[in-house]
Amino acid sequence: VVTIYSALTPGYTDAGAAVGQIQNEMRNFQGLPDDISVDYTGQIEEQNKQQSFLMGAFFSGLGLIFLILIFQFNSISKPLIIMIAIFLSLIGVFGGIVISGAPFVIMMTMMGIISLAGIVVNNGVVLLDYAQLLIDRKKLRLEIPEEECLPKDELLLTIIRAGKARLRPVLLTAITTILGLIPLAIGLNLDFFSLFSEFDANIYFGGDNVIFWGPLAWTVIYGLMVATFLTLIIVPLLFYIAIRIKMWVRSLRTKNKTSVKTEQKEVEFAE
Repeated sequence: VVTIYSALTPGYTDAGAAVGQIQNEMRNFQGLPDDISVDYTGQIEEQNKQQSFLMGAFFSGLGLIFLILIFQFNSISKPLIIMIAIFLSLIGVFGGIVISGAPFVIMMTMMGIISLAGIVVNNGVVLLDYAQLLIDRKKLRLEIPEEECLPKDELLLTIIRAGKARLRPVLLTAITTILGLIPLAIGLNLDFFSLFSEFDANIYFGGDNVIFWGPLAWTVIYGLMVATFLTLIIVPLLFYIAIRIKMWVRSLRTKNKTSVKTEQKEVEFAE
């Protein structure tokens, strides 16, 4: 057994990218005998273990959230809309990482994604719950039975009204969260001891904290930028489409029942 040790050059933090380059070189290497195998251990091995654990925790959490939302809404369409919004918000996370060229730190990035999922779920639940409340009130006002749907125009106006009413809470949640995470993302450091003793805050940026906590903060920031748009635009749109599909399916069932009754009457008349 031959063990080769290596370390990252100061200033580089993405061990996965370095190991990926080594793996590509070893795959293209033609002089390796068949009875010799190459294994990669150390930091990359720990990262792979962390990735598998966090991926399992992420999807397990989504499953539990989905079940809880089904019981809360007594419906499948609304939880599915929120799940779609969570996965679409990942576009902002990975798009921000690619555009900024930041390293993909598995552990902290995945923790940021899990935190982001909680915010997206909260905003989606608040919006859909209020939209359903307005729809129920509109049905009572128009004396429409609970099992029937609103007319298309009334439904669209009600959903738009719900989106307008929840615009401020959703935006405030996103803005306050992003502003609160910016100091953590850029590594803003304050020395509170010297601030109160010597009136010198000793402010500086960077340090070891930003290397550890920066990926988590930027993950939530990038994701929230897209998730806010999704909550205000895509979620109401999907909710409207889901109700329209229900109306279409219900109309098909009504037509089928009507046609069956008509055929039965014709048969009875013929007899």
